[in-house]
Amino acid sequence: MANGAATLFGFLALASMVKLGFVAGGGHDYAMALRKSILYFEAQRSGVLPPNQRVSWRASSGLFDGKANGVDLVGGYYDAGDNVKFGLPMAFTVTMMSWSILEYGKQMAAAGELRNAMDAVKWGTDYFIKAHPEPDVLYGEVGDGDTDHSCWQRPEDMTTSRQAFRVDPQHPGSDLAAETAAAMAAASIVFRGTYPGYANLLLVHSKQLFEFADKYRGKYDASITVARNYYGSFSGYGDELLWAAAWLFEATEDRSYLEYLAGNGEALGGTGWSINQFGWDVKYPGVQVLAAKFLLQGRAGDHAAALQRYRQNAEFFVCSCVGKGAVNVARTPGGMMYHQRWNNLQFVTSASFLLTVYADFAAISGRGAVRCPAGAAQPFDILKFVKSQVNYILGDNPRGTSYMVGYGASYPRQVHHRGASIVSIKRDPSFVSCQEGYSSWYGRQAGNPNLLDGAVVGGPDEYDDFADERDNYEQTEAATYNNAPLLGVLARLAASCGGLKEEEYEQETATPVVNRTSSSSSASSLRATTAIAIEQNVTRTWARRRRTYYRYAVTVTNRSRRKTVRELHLSVSGLRGRLWGLEEARYGYVPPRWLPALRPGRSLRFVYVQPASTPANVWVTGYKLV
Repeated sequence: MANGAATLFGFLALASMVKLGFVAGGGHDYAMALRKSILYFEAQRSGVLPPNQRVSWRASSGLFDGKANGVDLVGGYYDAGDNVKFGLPMAFTVTMMSWSILEYGKQMAAAGELRNAMDAVKWGTDYFIKAHPEPDVLYGEVGDGDTDHSCWQRPEDMTTSRQAFRVDPQHPGSDLAAETAAAMAAASIVFRGTYPGYANLLLVHSKQLFEFADKYRGKYDASITVARNYYGSFSGYGDELLWAAAWLFEATEDRSYLEYLAGNGEALGGTGWSINQFGWDVKYPGVQVLAAKFLLQGRAGDHAAALQRYRQNAEFFVCSCVGKGAVNVARTPGGMMYHQRWNNLQFVTSASFLLTVYADFAAISGRGAVRCPAGAAQPFDILKFVKSQVNYILGDNPRGTSYMVGYGASYPRQVHHRGASIVSIKRDPSFVSCQEGYSSWYGRQAGNPNLLDGAVVGGPDEYDDFADERDNYEQTEAATYNNAPLLGVLARLAASCGGLKEEEYEQETATPVVNRTSSSSSASSLRATTAIAIEQNVTRTWARRRRTYYRYAVTVTNRSRRKTVRELHLSVSGLRGRLWGLEEARYGYVPPRWLPALRPGRSLRFVYVQPASTPANVWVTGYKLV
């Protein structure tokens, strides 16, 4: 039971007494990195800056936000290098900062950073209270990316539109409202022990927002269309509804929220999605780890079977990240997890956090190793992999570059950030116009005049290459959601002085689970999930230019007797030829638009050509069963 932040702070500290021990050592100052990571959030503040503001080159900004809409929306965070306040990534940022504190607050306190971390959370939740003036109204954006991106100005000089956009019953936004509910529920636990009145207020808002999100369903970017090109909701709202329910259960112990989580796992995708990417858009792995935590803590009650299905997907995520899954996250030659060129490090930091807490959950509960298709993943080994990812960010990479600004001797100097790249208004109060910012500051070859201390930038590409150039926004722009998950991981490593020691582990033998849909020794293969079966067959072979080509027909069948499969997402790896019959999407492939659902017993078919006898690996990334 969640009895306050103080109780939770001590909970995971017990890990060192269960299966994991620590020794001094390690080549990085994780406590310093933690301090800088938290400091970065002060550079992202909007609104009236407090007297104890430590980032001295910033000044108050956005002081009339919301005025045109008749509401006070002063405050909050700018998401990245621009001057827009986007509600969805801001809420995810606050959720992850809160979770970091709840799991590793004791370690943050030991590093002298707990108060600063809590202040960072409160800066966000104070804004969310303002943004939620009525039970069924939530303001989800101030400013818009289109006008903002035509301008290069300090936030203190902003002349761009500060129009505010909202969701309400006529213009729903379940994903935005539910993520904000999750943030306020998680934060309420953070403040329960020190600020109980404020914690209760956050819970009131969280419950109202969850009810609003669930009752009036719809994607927020269909209502706030200006967000679509910047923070589009590709995964839909099912993950956020489950995410909010999980956090409300954690905050209240009200079992109706656990019943919601267990009862809607199929319909909202929580037990259907197996994905190895976690971030501001897709929350399924986070939900699955929380559900697994409830199960491992013995809090599942009558819902153990449902939570076990969540846990299986959580362990798919763990195995895939550490390289022991049937389908694994790609890595660069230098060892960094790699998903995409644009801001790849957001996924490295978020995955590192989930891996850290899952390893500690497994150790504390006595669960021990995670059973993966390629062998057992011991908690110690998971944490060792996390440490390698953090060390990569801090400079242990082929370039010898720290991707945390201000940490180490070599780090990005031309960060894509309006405020950091223009002389501080405190040093030169002369007004900088939109175009003057571009002509005089954006194109400068020199480093930024202001240090964006602690910011984690987008990072290198799949070959570990990185260009420190201000216009290279895919790699040099930082974001709040890059840093937020890292707080907990750095606190964990700082408490161990960077050294991990393997204690006596009970070695568990894991029975390999064949997770491929095909085998090189057979022309036909079959794989079934709970509701979906995938079958591959070679239907034709031919030779051309001394190579043999194989045509594979793939049949995806809804095995459920009563329920319909919707929002089906498939992934295909090891494909070396062309594919027909599916459409590419953000998360793999989806059926053609004319086939939005698979009714009970119905099938989808597609084909691909492979210039080898080894078939591609086809698996279900996610689906909803309704």
